[in-house]
Amino acid sequence: MTDAKPVLELEDIVKTFPGVRALDGVSFSVMPGEVHALMGENGAGKSTLMKVLGGIHQPDGGAIRMGGEQVVMAGPLEAKARGVMFIHQELSLATELSVAENVYLGELPRKRFGRVDWATLRDRTDAILKKLRVSFDARTRVGDLSIANQQMVEIARALTVDAKAVIFDEPTASLTDAEKVVLFDVIADLKASGVGIIYISHRMEEIFRITDRITVLRDGQYQGTVATAEMTEESVTQMMIGRKLDLSRNVARHALGDVALAVRGLSCGALYRDVSFEVRRGEIVGFYGLVGAGRTEIAETLFGLRDPSAGQILLDGEAVRIRSPADAIARGISLVPEDRKGQGLVLGMNCRDNMTLPQVDDLTAGPFMAEGAEVAIFDQYRDRLDIRTPNWKQRVGNLSGGNQQKIVIGKWLSMHPSVLIVDEPTRGIDVGSKSEIHKLLRELAAQGYAVMVISSEMPEVLHVSDRIVAMYSGRVMRTFTAGEVTENSLIQAISGI
Repeated sequence: MTDAKPVLELEDIVKTFPGVRALDGVSFSVMPGEVHALMGENGAGKSTLMKVLGGIHQPDGGAIRMGGEQVVMAGPLEAKARGVMFIHQELSLATELSVAENVYLGELPRKRFGRVDWATLRDRTDAILKKLRVSFDARTRVGDLSIANQQMVEIARALTVDAKAVIFDEPTASLTDAEKVVLFDVIADLKASGVGIIYISHRMEEIFRITDRITVLRDGQYQGTVATAEMTEESVTQMMIGRKLDLSRNVARHALGDVALAVRGLSCGALYRDVSFEVRRGEIVGFYGLVGAGRTEIAETLFGLRDPSAGQILLDGEAVRIRSPADAIARGISLVPEDRKGQGLVLGMNCRDNMTLPQVDDLTAGPFMAEGAEVAIFDQYRDRLDIRTPNWKQRVGNLSGGNQQKIVIGKWLSMHPSVLIVDEPTRGIDVGSKSEIHKLLRELAAQGYAVMVISSEMPEVLHVSDRIVAMYSGRVMRTFTAGEVTENSLIQAISGI
């Protein structure tokens, strides 16, 4: 590999947006048959660098080379034509179309007179899906697939061309452990065939499992490139954020209050059955289980998005019926959803309007919005959550993933709930922002909030929770206290043992 030319190089890339120097002389390269991690906190410049490579942004300085030849990426189609493929964290699929139509979107095989060759299209797609060992076929409507399977469709897209470089952006964020194994097999096959892999992830165990080198960015600047085998998680983290993290287990240092939320024998068809638990004021209760365990569906029921088929929900000891999100909000329940872009934000709106969206009626003075009150709310939570944006006028879609998540959390905190439900609070977020959000959740509990945290990451659940509800196939298997839980006992519980 050392004698070969890089598949691609980005040299001294500069990119400036109004008020922000997003990239300040950043260099990066990937060799044939190499898996090269690109790491940094949210807002470090990773996404901007990849958008420059993909032709979405034009650099203000620097050069892009492929096989030693300088090129100009005029747009995404040119990047693809040159063999640069992207697998995005945030899905970009047409949900009303079939899997086959999505996989070959823009490149459908044609017969005479321009008619689509459906048989060829489906055969080609099914051959790719067979490599990915998925349970659906080319004819399946994408909107009928789970988020995890939709991610596999994104991955299938990259296997349709003779790629020279493939960029994976948080590819495992929605995948089960079994699907991750398939993904890593696909990456190994690409690597063996000489494809250069750029792997963007905040999950350290994946970085140390599959990558050869690591390049770190911080605040738009290049921090260095190192061999993965020569680093530790702690040393990489310090390169990324310039400080050590608090990795201790959560231990409540305050007295718990009364039971704010109690669930008794709650069921919702085949999604979950006979679920019971309670959350006290000042307590964080974590929910952990495999995909399909029913955790998110319970949260959606508590927020009025699903009707339970049996059981009771009690708030402060009083049985309630929650028919809609408006009911839930009125009763002091807020939900930070798993899919922040699809369910938590309006990406085309600015930060202030996203933050105050649930309060539009309260902030309306006649036909006009009380702009001063809106800005005051935004300023309060920007400071409290350390949201990094030049001003409230910035489009939320232009923020990093971590700052977007903070906007969603701030939006619901500004409603002053008594019960805060947070579903996958750090999905796709860097280790520094994760630490900040974990600290925030503990602070909220100390202030008397009753907090439910749903997470697919065991270290996260162990780190923030006072108690952990382990779920398997729609049932509560066991509830652990922070003092008694072990990784082994938790794995057994969520495996149905």
